[in-house]
Amino acid sequence: MSAKPHFDRVALIGVGLIGSSMAHAIRRGGLAGHIAGYAHTPEIVERARKAGFADSMHDDLASCVKDVDLVVLAAPVGAFASIAQAIAKDLKPGAIVSDTGSVKAAVFRDVAPHMPRGVHLIPAHPIAGTEQSGPEAGFPELFDGRWCILTPAADADPAAVEKLKTFWEKLGSQVEMMEAKHHDLVLAITSHLPHLIAYNIVGTANHLEQVTKGEVIKYSAGGFRDFTRIAASDPTMWRDVFLNNREAVLEMLGRFSEDLTDLQRAIRYGDGDFLFDLFTRTRAIRRSIVDAGQDSAAPNFGRNKDKP
Repeated sequence: MSAKPHFDRVALIGVGLIGSSMAHAIRRGGLAGHIAGYAHTPEIVERARKAGFADSMHDDLASCVKDVDLVVLAAPVGAFASIAQAIAKDLKPGAIVSDTGSVKAAVFRDVAPHMPRGVHLIPAHPIAGTEQSGPEAGFPELFDGRWCILTPAADADPAAVEKLKTFWEKLGSQVEMMEAKHHDLVLAITSHLPHLIAYNIVGTANHLEQVTKGEVIKYSAGGFRDFTRIAASDPTMWRDVFLNNREAVLEMLGRFSEDLTDLQRAIRYGDGDFLFDLFTRTRAIRRSIVDAGQDSAAPNFGRNKDKP
């Protein structure tokens, strides 16, 4: 006789890269008796049905969350308030409501006011992804060995927190607990600012490309190519991230601007010692990331040389 699933029913509100990958990983681990998916357009619902990772696909929120034990908001953060308001009356008492967003304080601001008594709101952020999007982009290994940060409120139900923690561990993740505001500050420097820089560099290169008649694209070295990978991430998701974590991002952007000024000064005045010391420290950071198992030390970042 098969073991009882971790949750009887799971609803994934949003079936892009993260939502579809969760469904695949849930299937792999036998973690749910039924996976319900929601998409806001009939076209995406049909694509998700063809991908086959959910037991049922819905284009209305009420039917998707009916009798569900875990609801995961895997949509852009900017849609959370309207989704929470729409599903509130249909949530099962004792259900856990979570998310996959890159900003956590906004979840408490936009979702918590709509949660009925007896429903457990436990925000989560799986730190995993690719530049791909859509229901066809998901794969079950996305979360393997990656971190998932949970940011429960101080008064969150311990049993519900532990159940969600175990769920993410069974999806393949390492789980860390963190206060929501601290999470947003940490992610501002480790994720949000790098994406902002990538968007800006690629945007600048686009302007230059118009002048150089294609030479920026033709002669792009690996560094620029890797920036374009980051800048190819979902524009709706990242728009909402910056609008909903503006204070932390602006603080990190200010610090980055100060450091960039120091770097500009060193280049202008030929301060080779400053440059060498900085590059030595940053090289050590890269090595520590590889040592922590968060990236590959293989040549070309482990990328297949025959693929872009």
